[in-house]
Amino acid sequence: MSYQRSKPIIILMAEDDEDDRLFTQEALAENQAVNSLYFVEDGEALMDYLYQRGDYGEPGMAPRPTLILLDLNMPRKDGREALAEIKSDPTLRSIPVVVLTTSKAEEDILRTYELGVNSFITKPVNFQSMVSIMETLGTYWFDIVDLPDEVSLS
Repeated sequence: MSYQRSKPIIILMAEDDEDDRLFTQEALAENQAVNSLYFVEDGEALMDYLYQRGDYGEPGMAPRPTLILLDLNMPRKDGREALAEIKSDPTLRSIPVVVLTTSKAEEDILRTYELGVNSFITKPVNFQSMVSIMETLGTYWFDIVDLPDEVSLS
């Protein structure tokens, strides 16, 4: 499925597992769902990317994402801490965040919704299920939902 948006679709995935990153990248490619896909490996790098600092300080290196895919269990700063920081910042809170994690714990589901996550998805175990999830996410976030216009992070 190809998405008809006037602005580029940029997904930022915060995921420390290389296999999960590749799995998601291939599923998105199968759906032709994004113009650009960026990866960070932990919550600290996620926040650096969003604030365009550190390794992401060069102009154009860290474009504002249309959607963030967030793993909960990452080193340094975990997904819960990063989510709380994103949703408490007026310049970042409008970016949709979808938790994509192995956790099925009710506590994680409740806590992330309390923090303001837009959706909670448990990672599928097979590729075809991931393709289906990415197709559904793409249809929902890029065809159905009206998202706020991009705002400057400065």
